[in-house]
Amino acid sequence: MSDSLHTPHKHEHGHDHDHGHDHGPKKLTPVHDHGHGDSCCSGTPAPTLVKLGQAPTAGSRLSTFRIEAMDCPTEQTLIQNKLGKLAGVQQLEFNLINRILGVTHDLSNTAPIIEAVKSLGMQADPVEEGTPAAEPPAKKHWWPLAVSGVGALGAEVLHFTNAAPTWVIAMVALVSILSGGLTTYKKGWIALKNLNLNINALMSIAVTGAVLIGQWPEAAMVMFLFTVAELIEAKSLDRARNAISGLMQMTPERATVRQADGSWVELEVNNIELGAIVRVKPGERIGLDGDVTAGTSTIDQAPITGESLPVEKTVGDKVFAGTINQAGSLEYQVTAAANNSTLARIIHAVEQAQGARAPTQRFVDSFSKLYTPAVFLLALGVAVIPPLFMAAAWFDWIYRALVLLVVACPCALVISTPVTIVSGLAAAARKGILIKGGVYLEGGHKLNYLALDKTGTITHGKPVQTDYLVLVPDVEARVQALAAGLAARSDHPVSLAIANAAVDKSLPVHLVDNFEALAGRGVRGDINGETYHLGNHRLVEDLGLCSPALEDKLFALEKQGKSVVLLLDKSGPLALFAVADTVKDSSREAIEQLHELGIKTLMLTGDNTHTAQAIAAQVGIDQAQGDLLPTDKLLAIEALYGQGHRVGMVGDGINDAPALARAEIGFAMAAAGTDTAIETADVALMDDDLRKIPAFIRLSRQTSSILRQNIALALVIKAIFLVVTFLGLATMWMAVFADMGVALLVVFNGPRLLRK
Repeated sequence: MSDSLHTPHKHEHGHDHDHGHDHGPKKLTPVHDHGHGDSCCSGTPAPTLVKLGQAPTAGSRLSTFRIEAMDCPTEQTLIQNKLGKLAGVQQLEFNLINRILGVTHDLSNTAPIIEAVKSLGMQADPVEEGTPAAEPPAKKHWWPLAVSGVGALGAEVLHFTNAAPTWVIAMVALVSILSGGLTTYKKGWIALKNLNLNINALMSIAVTGAVLIGQWPEAAMVMFLFTVAELIEAKSLDRARNAISGLMQMTPERATVRQADGSWVELEVNNIELGAIVRVKPGERIGLDGDVTAGTSTIDQAPITGESLPVEKTVGDKVFAGTINQAGSLEYQVTAAANNSTLARIIHAVEQAQGARAPTQRFVDSFSKLYTPAVFLLALGVAVIPPLFMAAAWFDWIYRALVLLVVACPCALVISTPVTIVSGLAAAARKGILIKGGVYLEGGHKLNYLALDKTGTITHGKPVQTDYLVLVPDVEARVQALAAGLAARSDHPVSLAIANAAVDKSLPVHLVDNFEALAGRGVRGDINGETYHLGNHRLVEDLGLCSPALEDKLFALEKQGKSVVLLLDKSGPLALFAVADTVKDSSREAIEQLHELGIKTLMLTGDNTHTAQAIAAQVGIDQAQGDLLPTDKLLAIEALYGQGHRVGMVGDGINDAPALARAEIGFAMAAAGTDTAIETADVALMDDDLRKIPAFIRLSRQTSSILRQNIALALVIKAIFLVVTFLGLATMWMAVFADMGVALLVVFNGPRLLRK
């Protein structure tokens, strides 16, 4: 069992705005998904992390259990209420997607926990750390449900045609109820024993009431329809769950590892140590994160980054578990264990994200907490008050009360939000967008302003030579090689850009003697016995070699956002070179798409204002501010808030941290696996492609729209049926058909996001 000394730690995030975080102790390890039992989610939902009043003691430990029957707030509430009364239990953590329960306790063993869960009709299987998931439970037989359906239909037909006496109809109906409804009755009884009114309790009361007043055919039909709806709903819910657990299946179970004697052996990926050399053939999936040590190939990184095109990989490049090697053979050195790969961290982050409930989900949870007992009291009033005080017929109003219990069940309402949010999170992960909670997925549609860093976000972050101008006749053949010789001795980004341009043109390399770096100005050195300088405008002025005509040329290039350096000999400037950080093609498209969505853009950079304005003009950004310190970026975000805007911020460095924290949603350029981005960002773009932000906003708007549709659908249909029930026009089987029909509609509606 995964029992370990467990001391909760605070997760430092740096946010100073309300994101609805659910920070707490160490999260549970992701496990594979499995089969599914009944699933209608109603009752009193509880938060993912539940603190039970007493602070965890020094000797407390975390034990994890797999509970196959626990997959929605109905079971969660029962378990919470039961374990909350158990001495020594301090904290509970629910992972409903994977049916995992974490219990922080100081008990000598876990037997009392297992027994408590068993008393609720569920089985808690201890989870051993590092062991594979248990086998899915055996599939249930189909024939009891078939018998239930035939019996319910038979009872209705016999009743309608008067083809049999009442006792025969009752026997047929009873066979139908017992063959299809025993599980519901069992769950309902457990819920009532624990003073919990959930869907199983309400349905059990309604069916029993119908039997007691002699409505045998309707009792049988209600139970059958309810069981069928639960079964279909379970299958639908599995689609959302499997969308996440299916990501884990992208990683192969085995990989080929080089041994000490040079031979190659196939091993389980879980047993491969850090630093091992792994070989991957064309067409194979990569089993672990690593750095390429030999070979070249193209790799399909779509599972990690969402990129549609393969990426070239050679010695020194990173590869990621779950990606597909295409053309060539590669060898790579393992840099992360199987349970800590980039893909594993993404899956873990998405699984945790379902615990950070979105605003709509929190509202629905609170609403249903009051709604269900209120409905039960209303039904009790409907059954008793008219006959007692208005001389109405007992049979008629008891029947209406039973119909009301079925109609008013909040099943569709409660289940609609988690299924939609989980589907949205999974759809985003497939596109290489890692969203750290439902609160951000739902909140993205409110953004109307996006602030962006420049370097590494809009631009590549790697300066390249863009312009080259010879200032003296008859030196064109040699000035580039001379400049490259000096530039190659410097580690300044501008110098490196000039040196790389010469390498690309295969120019000869000159030896430099007496090399000297001139702080803030450039470099100096001797080539073939002559002294040359390579430096900026300030260096030219210091040497007294500047002229108005030269300054005009310099200013024209600087206004374009370029850095200019000059090559000089003792006579004066020989040539000038302009270097600039180039704009990503994807950035232009992203800004265009953001504008189409009605979102304004602002660039915030520490570079000079000329450069900022030039880059902004190239990509179509609305406003640009330059010469900014990290605190200035924060003030710019504050100013937008002061104007009533809802602001997102995109950045990739530590200097962006204050602005990212203050923004409503912080988008991090995650560079396919940056630990910090995955762990701290609200939203991480796994391949640094800004086009993923408009994709995120579109997904957020679709999610918000589906949530509103589902809630409106559930409430409107319930309101209509409540009126019809009071008028005495609704029957029980009509009520359950309507209620479960709505539940199925909202459950099928949510996973539409997986197709986006």
